[in-house]
Amino acid sequence: MAEFTQEELSAKILEFLGTVEKAKNKEVAAAIGVKKRDVDKAVNDLAKEGKIEFLYLGTSYICLPGSKGTAGAE
Repeated sequence: MAEFTQEELSAKILEFLGTVEKAKNKEVAAAIGVKKRDVDKAVNDLAKEGKIEFLYLGTSYICLPGSKGTAGAE
């Protein structure tokens, strides 16, 4: 598992979310090679800062603000 500072981890999460419409925290963790609990904490911080949003489409996802990640979810 990779070791990142909180700032580096946040940057990696935002970078990954820029490549997808929406993702689950466990998908983000697997993609960037860190533990899900580390992603959970960083995601909560990013959401508080308004840098990401939570989506609830039967289950919860995260996405960049404005993307809404709803393509094909209807």
